[in-house]
Amino acid sequence: MERSVQSLSSEAVPRPRRLRIGFVLARSFTLSAFALFVDTLRLASDQLDRSGRVLADWQVLGSTRHLITSSCGVQVAPTSDFVDPRQFYIAVVGGLLTVEQPVDHETIRFLKLTASKGVPLLGLCTGSFILAEAGLMKGHETCVSWLHFHEFRERFPDHDVRPDRLFNLERKRGSCAGGSSAADLAAALVRRHISRDAERNALEVLQIEKARSQFDIQTRQPLCEHFNDSRVAAALITMEQHLEGGITIDGLAASVGLSRRQLERLFTEKARMSPALAFRRLRLDRARQILLTSKKPIIEVALDVGFVNTSHFTKEFRRTYGTTPAEIRDSAARNREAPGETALYEMRSI
Repeated sequence: MERSVQSLSSEAVPRPRRLRIGFVLARSFTLSAFALFVDTLRLASDQLDRSGRVLADWQVLGSTRHLITSSCGVQVAPTSDFVDPRQFYIAVVGGLLTVEQPVDHETIRFLKLTASKGVPLLGLCTGSFILAEAGLMKGHETCVSWLHFHEFRERFPDHDVRPDRLFNLERKRGSCAGGSSAADLAAALVRRHISRDAERNALEVLQIEKARSQFDIQTRQPLCEHFNDSRVAAALITMEQHLEGGITIDGLAASVGLSRRQLERLFTEKARMSPALAFRRLRLDRARQILLTSKKPIIEVALDVGFVNTSHFTKEFRRTYGTTPAEIRDSAARNREAPGETALYEMRSI
């Protein structure tokens, strides 16, 4: 790696005409994000389904050539050492957030070097966490899955983050929520650097009707129900961003361009509940998630989701789930050695 760093002090390397992506895979990376992104490139690079690297190219870069295991157990071998990054977009594919050190120190050093050379960096799925941890995502409005929004905000409170959009692509940074949004981000790069025809060819072979833009909203089902009204979806997302408080129902209505009365009428029609009830359910659902996955004191959990004392929190929690916060935590502790039972409990509680 030392040799590579020294070689980069030489004259700038001109960017080739082809779209080139250098992938950096985290330990327990998400296979779908990697596969959808690289397959979009593969199909855009040649006509029909010939898979020739005519208009695009890609490499899997690594500090070693050891196999990297994905979260589903499939292993991928790096195809190149860390080389001059100026010929690439560098795409970091993240995975399980429970992995203590998703990439090694040499990889972090390479990513920082890449940023210092003005090379575009992309965070695929939770790859944005790795880039943010390295201090490389400040100033970028990072798109993450709504599942990971709270954890991103807790880890990086000084970063801008969006849990509603599919992806965000700027000149030097990009990020996507993961899953099929990796194909949307790849398609945007294909359209920018190759052509719309190449993008169309790739998506048709992948059986994707059309690429979604970075302004499209993530597919999601808040409260485990389906709401087909964009104003309801936007209001629910805003609620999730303010679980600890800081926004009133009047403010929520204004954020989606409605009066309070209009918002209440809309929620009654589309969600069969008031905005206040939806807000309370989101808070309690988040509290249940924290209780099941952390050892935070119950008073801290209550404060995290906007309750001022444990008494009120416990009363509302029991009314919703039929059990107290302490009881649900004890039940989770007893069932840690029987994950199937815990999963069934979670499903029944929804």
